[in-house]
Amino acid sequence: MVNPINNTFTKTLSKTLISLALITSFTASSQVLAEQEQIALTGEIKQGGLLVGKTLAQNTVTLNGKVITVSKSGDYTFGFSRDDKQSYQLVITSVNGDRVEKTLMPQKRSYNIQRIEGIKKSIMQPNPKSVARARQDSKQVKTARKVASSLNYFAQGFIPPIEGIITGVYGSQRVYNGVPKNPHFGLDYAGNTGDPVQAPASGTVLLWVPDMFYSGGTMIIDHGQGVSSTFLHLSNSYVKQGDTVEQGQVVAAVGKSGRATGPHLDWRINWFNVKIDPALVLKIQPLL
Repeated sequence: MVNPINNTFTKTLSKTLISLALITSFTASSQVLAEQEQIALTGEIKQGGLLVGKTLAQNTVTLNGKVITVSKSGDYTFGFSRDDKQSYQLVITSVNGDRVEKTLMPQKRSYNIQRIEGIKKSIMQPNPKSVARARQDSKQVKTARKVASSLNYFAQGFIPPIEGIITGVYGSQRVYNGVPKNPHFGLDYAGNTGDPVQAPASGTVLLWVPDMFYSGGTMIIDHGQGVSSTFLHLSNSYVKQGDTVEQGQVVAAVGKSGRATGPHLDWRINWFNVKIDPALVLKIQPLL
């Protein structure tokens, strides 16, 4: 014969345990969502800005529906072009389907535009051999910038590659005889031939070519997930393609190679084919 008191106690205990299990499950799910509610980002939400985010490694991150790579430590990144005017929807989805969203609109910027008349036609129209060589150089650079490695050095912040006066800024543009030329997409630092150039962040050397037509000695360093540094007009390299470099390591020397009018360093940052402002990248702080 079943003791009615014991039977009632057993049913009550069973219901209690089920309730506790449901509460625990709900709490765990809510905790994951709570960790996502405050989307952690560092960087400038501006035209030319690079953003670095932090989330749980198992979460999925999308930007306007496109999946963004998340590292094993939860780091991810994306950037905005010089004239970016579109709105972006950043979505983070947990493994159980919880979602948080954030709308991002890059702030519009004004750039220095110089209009110059009276330029000789020979300068405006370089010879076909030079054009062909420049196109071949461009192919090498574009191929290097397509690399999507799993490195996450971009998340550790950047330092200036050289201590020098900045003589050229991102986004500036010249209009010769009414014809707009390509904007300048880097930071120009004044320097002397042979001055040391250090890696602004750790990474892997993707490219070193000592004699490109326009940019002369050209080096590209991969910092991970499509973020790369490019150095132009170098006089020498102290590393080779495939080498791993540390932040602050001297990797090259300032020069005036290519179509440079004097010794200086032109430093550029890319997120794949998106050209980023190095001055904004220097403001990125590591997220814990």
